[in-house]
Amino acid sequence: MNTPQSWQHEFPLDPSVCYLNHAAVAPWPQRAVEAVTHFAQENARQGARDYPRWARQEKHLRSQLQQLLNAPSSDDIALVKNTSEALSFVAQGINWQAGDQIITSDQEFPSNRIPWQALSEHGVSLQQVALNCADPEQALIDAMGPRTRLLTISSVQYASGLKMDLVRLGAACRERGVLFCVDAIQSLGALPFDVQAIDCDFAMADGHKWLLGPEGLGVFYCRAAARDQLRLTQHGWHMVEAMGNYDLTDWSPARSARRFEAGSPNTLAQQALSASLEVLLEVGMEQVATLLHQRISYLINQLEQLPGVRLLSPKTADRQAGIVTFAIDGVDHAALHRELMQAGVVCAQRGGGIRWSPHFYTGEATLDQALCHLRTLVTAQRSKSASR
Repeated sequence: MNTPQSWQHEFPLDPSVCYLNHAAVAPWPQRAVEAVTHFAQENARQGARDYPRWARQEKHLRSQLQQLLNAPSSDDIALVKNTSEALSFVAQGINWQAGDQIITSDQEFPSNRIPWQALSEHGVSLQQVALNCADPEQALIDAMGPRTRLLTISSVQYASGLKMDLVRLGAACRERGVLFCVDAIQSLGALPFDVQAIDCDFAMADGHKWLLGPEGLGVFYCRAAARDQLRLTQHGWHMVEAMGNYDLTDWSPARSARRFEAGSPNTLAQQALSASLEVLLEVGMEQVATLLHQRISYLINQLEQLPGVRLLSPKTADRQAGIVTFAIDGVDHAALHRELMQAGVVCAQRGGGIRWSPHFYTGEATLDQALCHLRTLVTAQRSKSASR
């Protein structure tokens, strides 16, 4: 049976560190460290003598990501630098017309806002719909009109941790002939994710958060039927159909999503990410989600017992992912965040409060240690304020 303790050997974190920041940048599992170390040592001794094996590793990584996304084929998977690059491929690739409209939410991370706002010079408008309502999906659906070309939404909102009903949104988009784009960075690796079930055209995520990989390597899923709708904005030797035939002058883009990969791959990061994905696939994403939900439920229960705490994240299980954001009345949250970090509680200040984001392997002892630091620091802040 999988438990957080079963995987502690993969995450040899310093005992003084309470790592609750997987929604930002995650620590690597031990096997990712070993994979990178082996790769570096091999390169130092032999250079690229075994480059064909590196290419096989790249193919294996695509298959792992296909499995995590439940994509129909590994041909639907592109390896990209980051989420922003993938979103830009979509934003700059569509043949927009003046007057076209894009729908998104008012809670998006800048990566899922700036590429669309940059289209204003072409007469394309971005409508940001408020999600702070009883039915956020219906609010997004109601905002769609005859000029709506695309809905782009985060699967989980980065500040509040609000999980969206992507199946419902995907069905609404299909009914209206609207393209559906999902920024999956706050759910891929934390929760099961199924591009076929949600019927999206595009999905993307970085590897350095819930996927437990390095920065500089992410995934871009592009539905086969949607690939020809995207004008290519980058070109190079790696994105052609006849890759490896360097003498061919009459080239064509790869039929697969590799067409979005212009140049040389990040072979070092591929070693690390593939090793990290092995961990998630061995645990199984259903079990990852179950263990993570237990961590989140425990934190919410404990936080709600603290005087003055206001939970800024959803309380209902169907809306929860891996993020718990909270505010505390009468507390300077910027100062509290600095003090938590100094105490070894690695977290973030987001959405008007403190954001904690454990992962499936995070032990209850770590959560208790973080809660103890929080109580101590809040008490100290309040005492200091009362003495003024």
